[in-house]
Amino acid sequence: MSETELKNQPASSDPGAAGEIARCAALAGSIMAEVRKSLVGQDDVIVQVLIGLFASGHVIVEGLPGLGKTLLVRSVARAFGGRAARVQFTPDLMPSDITGHVMFNMKSGVFETRRGPVFTNLLIADEINRAPAKTQAALLEVMQERQVSLDGESIPLLPPFMTLATQNPLEHEGTYPLPDAQLDRFLLKIQIDYPSAEQESAMVERVTEGRIGDDLPLEAVATVASPQDVVGIQKAAARVKAAPRVVDYAVRIVRRSREWPGIATGAGPRGSLALVRAARVRALLEERTFILPDDVKAVALPALRHRVVVSPEMEIEGHKPDELIADLLGSVEAPRE
Repeated sequence: MSETELKNQPASSDPGAAGEIARCAALAGSIMAEVRKSLVGQDDVIVQVLIGLFASGHVIVEGLPGLGKTLLVRSVARAFGGRAARVQFTPDLMPSDITGHVMFNMKSGVFETRRGPVFTNLLIADEINRAPAKTQAALLEVMQERQVSLDGESIPLLPPFMTLATQNPLEHEGTYPLPDAQLDRFLLKIQIDYPSAEQESAMVERVTEGRIGDDLPLEAVATVASPQDVVGIQKAAARVKAAPRVVDYAVRIVRRSREWPGIATGAGPRGSLALVRAARVRALLEERTFILPDDVKAVALPALRHRVVVSPEMEIEGHKPDELIADLLGSVEAPRE
């Protein structure tokens, strides 16, 4: 079956499934529209963060300070009525500052569990690469298992749960590279850049008009969904069909990264999983019950850029993972029949 035939085929043999996809796509579009009210520009970043949320994954956003990373998460949480908590990562941050701890109450004479900020819907791990590896690793169980172990007891987190970590570029002083094991647990790595001149002017006008301080407004963001609605979108996205040929295409991209010139270490199996999971959400956002090769291509950069390691000689010449992945994508033939 050609890609054109794929696009022209009926949305689904099950009208109920097609209707559910359409309903979820409309709800996701409403959330996206509300988030855009607070964040000027950065449409690609907004879409990718929501793909991470609806795929039940975690995302890491890299960019310089002041580009709206924290505002984005607060806006998303407000749009679906969820809770957001923020942890400022510093060199002296302890694992218990994230997960919580058990302490003895002198007045009552019993041990009490003090839950940390991780017990939320959206956890903002701000400047995660400013904390040492021991503290970064405290998020591993939370991100993978959706639970926290305190004093031998495993406490599950309520869905939906997503860690959105922000980090400054690694060449900045006082930063620690994230361990590969932790990087691999992020579904997407999103790059956020400076807005255009027009977008920056619009943002300055919005913030400075009749307001005290420099906080960006959240009042315009309405709550249009619930946490249960987000879980429903996640379940609907998981049911989007992935034809074997399209899955094979995603796997071939990842396997090609392991032998591509200029890449010292390619993506592991989680890279293939990330491509398909993110592609399913992109198909849902376009009200399709099946994914296309174009969906896989569209999510390839954020899904793979943090899973490949550029060889030292290419890094010295200034080459970035995105360049190599883009070249790699052009060499892998998409399924056409």
